Amino acid sequence: MVNIANQALEGFVDRLMDAICVVDTEGRYVYVSAAFERIFGYHPQELIGAQMLDLVHPDDRARTLEAAADIMAGNPQLHFENRYLHKSGHVVHVMWSACWSPADRLRIAVARDITELKRADSLRATLLEISEAANGSTDLACLFERIHKILGNLLGARYLSIVLCEGEPARYSFVYPDDEPHDAARALATEVFSRGRPVLRCDRLGVPLQTASGIIGALLIKGELDAPLYTPRDQDLLQLVSSHVATAIERQQLYERLHAMARYDPLTQLANRTLLNERLQHAVQQADRHGDRLAVLYLDLDKFKQVNDTLGHAAGDTLLQAVARRLKACVRAIDTVARIGGDEFVVLLERIHDDADADRVAQVIDRALKAPVLLEGQSWRISSSIGIARYPDDASDLAQLFRHADQAMYAAKKRSRRPG
Repeated sequence: MVNIANQALEGFVDRLMDAICVVDTEGRYVYVSAAFERIFGYHPQELIGAQMLDLVHPDDRARTLEAAADIMAGNPQLHFENRYLHKSGHVVHVMWSACWSPADRLRIAVARDITELKRADSLRATLLEISEAANGSTDLACLFERIHKILGNLLGARYLSIVLCEGEPARYSFVYPDDEPHDAARALATEVFSRGRPVLRCDRLGVPLQTASGIIGALLIKGELDAPLYTPRDQDLLQLVSSHVATAIERQQLYERLHAMARYDPLTQLANRTLLNERLQHAVQQADRHGDRLAVLYLDLDKFKQVNDTLGHAAGDTLLQAVARRLKACVRAIDTVARIGGDEFVVLLERIHDDADADRVAQVIDRALKAPVLLEGQSWRISSSIGIARYPDDASDLAQLFRHADQAMYAAKKRSRRPG
C-alpha cells in the first residue's frame, strides 16, 4: 500500500505545472520532477547528480549561492527570482519557493516559470517608454535612434528603417537611417505599401505606419544573421510600436505645416512678413557685429490690378507665383524674398559690399519682371516700382529701414507715371 501511495504521489507531482527538485548540501540534484523537462528542456534523469549552479545564468550565480546559504541556515525563500539557461540556450525566468530539511539535510524547492510574465512586464515597460518618448519628442531623428535601441534590445533588431509615403502620386523616402537603404529594405517597403498590412519574412519584418488618415509610411526591422526568426508575436509587438511612431510623425508633420503656415505665404511659398522680420532682425545683428551692410528692396507691381480686373483672380494668382519664381532666381541663397501682402514684395540682400550691389540687383529684377508672362493664353508684360533702403546708411533700426524703402518705392512709382 505504501508503494502504491508513493507511486500515486509521484504521478501527482509529475502532473504539476510547477517543477519540484531536491538538492543536497553540495548543490547536486537528487530528485527532479517531470516538469523540469517542460520548463528547462532537461529530462529528470539527465540532472540527477548534476550541479544545480550549472543551470543558473552566470550573472545570477553569486546571489543564488547566497540564497542557498540562507535557506540552509533555516530561512525559507518564498519568492526568490533568478534566471536559468534552457537546454536550447535561451533564458528562463524562474520564481522559487524553497526550504531546508534539517533531518534529511536537503533543500526542497518548487520552481515556477515566469518567463512570460517577465516578457509581459518588459513589453509594458517598453511600450510605455516608447509612448513617453513619442509624446515628448520634437526631434524625430532622436526619437528614431531611441526606438532603434529599444527594438534592438527587445527584438534583436540590428537594422531599423523608417520610410514615409508622401505626395500624389506616392513618393517613398527613407527618413531613417540617413544612409542609402539596401535593395531588400526597398523591396520589403514596397510590399508593405502594396499590401497595406504587415509582411513577415523570416529575419525581416515590416509593418505599416497607420494613422486615422491612412498609411503614411512603414517601419522595417532586420535581425542579426544568427538571430532567431521573427514570429507573428513579434509582428504584433512591432505593430504596437508603429502606432506610437506614426502618431509622433503625424504630430511633427502637423507642427511643420503650422510652422510653415505661420512663416510662409501659402500662394507663393515665399517668406511672409513674420519670417521677413525675423530674418531682418538677425541680419541687422550680424551687420552690427561684423560691420556688414545690407539692403532692403521694396517692390510693387504696376499692372497687377489690371490683370485681376481683366482676367480674374486666378490669373492674378498665377502672375504672383510667376513673379515669386523670377524674384528668387535673381538673388543669392543667403538672401530673402518675401511677399508681404497683395502685390507687394520685399527682397532682403545680406552682406553687400557697396551701394552699387543693391542697384545691380534691382536692375536684374526689373529686367526679369518685364519679360512676358503667359496668362489665360495671353502674353502680358508687367513692370514694378522698386524702392531701396540700405543699412546702416539710410536707417538706424528696422522701422526706419522699412519706412525709407517704402518711401523710395512710392517715389519710383511717381517717376514712372510722369509723361515723357
